[in-house]
Formats: sequence, C-alpha cells, structure tokens
Amino acid sequence: MSAVFNVCVFSGSTPGTNPAFSAAATELGAALADAGMGLVYGGGAAGLMGDVSAGALSRGGHVTGVIPQALMDLELGRTDIADLRVVANMHERKALMYELSAAFVTLPGGLGTFDEFFETATWTKLGLHRKPCLVLDVDGYYAPLRALLDHALDSGFFTHGDQELISFHGSVDSVLAELEGLENPSG
Repeated sequence: MSAVFNVCVFSGSTPGTNPAFSAAATELGAALADAGMGLVYGGGAAGLMGDVSAGALSRGGHVTGVIPQALMDLELGRTDIADLRVVANMHERKALMYELSAAFVTLPGGLGTFDEFFETATWTKLGLHRKPCLVLDVDGYYAPLRALLDHALDSGFFTHGDQELISFHGSVDSVLAELEGLENPSG
C-alpha cells in the first residue's frame, strides 16, 4: 500500500451478546493501527465503538471520533482521543465520516450500523464514491444479510454487480489483506 489512509468502522454502541464481537472489534482497531491506518468511527466510548477505538489507541493509532452534540450531551462520547469532532446531527456525522475515510468496514451492530452500511453501499452503487465497503462477519452475524442480498438478487432488485460492491470477510486478517491491497485508497 503506497499511502496511509483512514478506515471508517461502523459498529454497535453496545457490546452485543457474543463476546466474540468485542474481541473482533478490539482486534480490528489494533490491526488498523499496526498497519499504519487511521481509524474513523462514531466517537462513542461504549460497546463495539469503544472496543475498536480502544484497540487502535492501545497500539498508538490515530483515532478520529465523529459524534453528534446530542450524544456528547448524554456523555456517550469518548473524551480521551485527541481528534474528537462534535457535529450538529447524524447527517453531518455520516457526511464527515465518509469524507475522512478511504474505506469502510462494518462490524456487528443494530439500526445505526445498518443505516451507515447501506448508505455507504448505496453511494458506491450510485457512483458517488469508489471506496471499498467491507463487512467483518463475526461468528456468522451477517449471514442473514447475505441471505437477504441473495434474495434481492433472486427477486430482481439486485444484480451480480451490486453484490460485488460489498466484500464479506470472516477474519480481521482477511479485512486487512483487502485494505492493504488497495492501489488508490482515496478513490
């Protein structure tokens, strides 16, 4: 990889029920830092968001958190990072995260994570950016998503080209291999 770049990670603000989710988030954050990649994430201190940022910080990585003022007011933001950007709302949060990042990785999460993932993938389909969209499928969490996408294909709402916009990975090593193989990460 010729350039250092930021990777945006979408993830849950809670840890979920499977300890493997937190372990994968921490491992991903550490691996990004070890590879010299910056982390951009939702700025939260708890859940998988807190884990991925803790992993990056534990290895001296650069972490950029982007959080809406309303969530900061609820004291949900991580205050121990040097680059915490407080924005007015969720729309500004997503726009800034997209602007700062060269690639996107989705960890397990709920509605907010799904929203971020689908919006990023849609923007890729529409040609608004050419940044890779990766999914870290921890312990089969995203197997139902893969089935849904296959169903959309079978039903005529998705194409084989659409499926190629999203890459699914079963390990942090696989995610890192794809990220490190990017020729033009700013695409």
